[in-house]
Amino acid sequence: MKKAAWIIFAILSTLIGLYPTIYFVLDKRFGLLGSKTEALLNDNLYNAAFFTHIVIGGFALLIGWLQFSKKLRRTNMNLHRLVGKGYVIAVLVSGLSGLYIALFATGGLVTMIGFLSSGIVWLSTTMLGFNAVKKGDIDKHKKFMIYSYAVCFSAVTLRIWLPLLTIATGDFLMVYNIVAWLSWVPNVIFAYFLTFKRKSDKTRSEAIFLLRMIGFLIVTIYISVV
Repeated sequence: MKKAAWIIFAILSTLIGLYPTIYFVLDKRFGLLGSKTEALLNDNLYNAAFFTHIVIGGFALLIGWLQFSKKLRRTNMNLHRLVGKGYVIAVLVSGLSGLYIALFATGGLVTMIGFLSSGIVWLSTTMLGFNAVKKGDIDKHKKFMIYSYAVCFSAVTLRIWLPLLTIATGDFLMVYNIVAWLSWVPNVIFAYFLTFKRKSDKTRSEAIFLLRMIGFLIVTIYISVV
């Protein structure tokens, strides 16, 4: 069962990691760009941020799942470190550009806050994980990188939930508001229980603090933009 889940996890990460190439094969207004205004589509800064986010974010998704391979860590730690550095750089680039395009999210305030929150959590957990390993705290490093990739994996879960719920309800805008949160919050909760099973009381407390921070972050962003 674990092997089957691992294979599905790897396949989904790889396929969606390569998904941005569709924008360069088909019309660049493919997918969500089709819902944007003409003025925004002609904005060079928005286009640069959008394609940076999806391409570099796709790269992060494409290589990030390899870091959870015990065999890779056991047999080739240098490669694990190299891939890890590539992942962290990709998150920084994709995450920052993602924060910018989130300001123009289809669906309005709820969607914007959802994607801003996911971007901030993605960047924060990645840097916490990177700083932990620099200090030699491997346990904390593993925990925060699980959280980081859980948010990164929202690129996959978004593309599962969005079509399913749109077909079920027939209301794309309502669904997109929901999926802006549904794509990543359950992933973080799953990561919490995944790390909860094997962590000390101290690290469990830190995980609970992270979940509370997400809640506080959501409220703060909402208050600042209303």
